[in-house]
Amino acid sequence: MCTAAIYQSKNHYFGRNLDYEFSYGENAVIIPRNFPFSFREVGTMNTHYAIIGITYLAPDPTKAATTKASDPTKTSTAGTPENYPLLYDAINEKGLGVAGLNFVGNAVYHDHVDGKDNIAQFELLPWILSQCASVAEAKTLLAKLNLRNFSFSPDLPASELHWMISDLTGACIVVESVADGLKIYDNPAGVLTNNPPLDEQFFALNNYMHLSAASPENKFAPNLPLTEYSRGMGAIGLPGDLSSQSRFVKAAFTRANSLTLPEKTLPEKTANEKTANEQAATTQSTTTAPEDDLNGVSQFFHILHSVDQQYGCCNLGDGKYEYTIYSSGYDLEHGIFYYTTYANHQISALNLHSENLDSDQLIVYPILETEQIHHQN
Repeated sequence: MCTAAIYQSKNHYFGRNLDYEFSYGENAVIIPRNFPFSFREVGTMNTHYAIIGITYLAPDPTKAATTKASDPTKTSTAGTPENYPLLYDAINEKGLGVAGLNFVGNAVYHDHVDGKDNIAQFELLPWILSQCASVAEAKTLLAKLNLRNFSFSPDLPASELHWMISDLTGACIVVESVADGLKIYDNPAGVLTNNPPLDEQFFALNNYMHLSAASPENKFAPNLPLTEYSRGMGAIGLPGDLSSQSRFVKAAFTRANSLTLPEKTLPEKTANEKTANEQAATTQSTTTAPEDDLNGVSQFFHILHSVDQQYGCCNLGDGKYEYTIYSSGYDLEHGIFYYTTYANHQISALNLHSENLDSDQLIVYPILETEQIHHQN
């Protein structure tokens, strides 16, 4: 289904794998500060923090359609007024991130409650990211929240989700709307998958407390001449299947033990290497990662890819297979959105701060789906 994670290297990273059997045709989106967010029960928010993330642009059933069309020749295009950005995962300019993951069978949304902020499930990401700069502020806002039980449109019923939220301090919480109300959990594991609820996921980690990244000691029978015949035996028993419980355990272990690759002291470059690097530098965009933490970006994607799903390995029947459609990673310090897709392993990037953030129009970029291979000769 999905896996979300956070990671700290020199910078703080937040992101997720989206696993499903088909794509809705997602795009990367930058939502400037003056794009009006219309909420079904609490009115319109005309100014807010700028946001970057992945979205499905859906025709808004509350607004009349217009004839304004996007220019297909442009790399970025303004969303038309009738399009509503249904965000899957995103961050804002203050370094707060939110991701929604499937929570089928457990998520319950409710009738209107007087005195609460009555927000639809699909409005939660913009509601939080528009006005909160930290997890602490999000907790305060969530204390007044009631998630409503209505759909975006007849064709798009309310998705059963729970959410992970994190910020620049490394604080991380999970939000679950269930039958007896809204639950907010602190999340020291820094990962989230799907079912069961988070408190049950945490309890299951007790079964794996003996696992280690280090080599094991013979505590089975010290009088027996047992031999460590392979590296990595300290983690024997770590789940490797694609179920949500197993992915939670593996992602938690991988994140907890991950280290950013040390920077190497490289030998003096040859003249040809210097020329190649200079040529590459002239074509780099402003979305290039800060040079001091490229390995941190790489390591974050290694964590996500440790639990990605390969096409064909999760058979849903009728010729359908769940697989990792995309992996997203956000540099919370610099507002940079990174991603890979199933068919394109090269990390692509967009920088929130490279756009006019005082605009009132959505800025939409296509997700690059074709494999990019760097040929060296």
